[in-house]
Amino acid sequence: MKITTFLTFVGSQCGKAEEAINFYTSIFPNSEIKRIQKYSDGEAGGTPELIKHGVFTLNGTDYMVSESNYNHAWSFTPGISLFVSCNSEEEIQTLFAKLSSNGGQIMVPLDNYAGEGDYGFGEKFGWCGDKYGISWQLNLTE
Repeated sequence: MKITTFLTFVGSQCGKAEEAINFYTSIFPNSEIKRIQKYSDGEAGGTPELIKHGVFTLNGTDYMVSESNYNHAWSFTPGISLFVSCNSEEEIQTLFAKLSSNGGQIMVPLDNYAGEGDYGFGEKFGWCGDKYGISWQLNLTE
């Protein structure tokens, strides 16, 4: 059995999936776009510019992606997030800055925890949303 995270870009995020996966694969090591299949002209659910189904890898973990121009009653929520365990101060600072920039939002500022207020994850933790609506939790696990 294999479980894979599937990201569906709808509403205001529809049309941004390819840009998003290009961004993600550029900032995480050991990452690549494995496959992108676009909708055919006239096919229900999308247009030839939109991703019907795609697979990409971030640091060795596969993710699936799709876009739909139907009027869905849902979108991304911070209640589901991608948790990133970082190995260095530089790595967590860089990723947090890139993911929360250009229209992203900081939900929990990146901060050090020494006993008091420790979330129990590690030495440093932050939570942000990127400009595509995906939520990220970053944790320093030195």
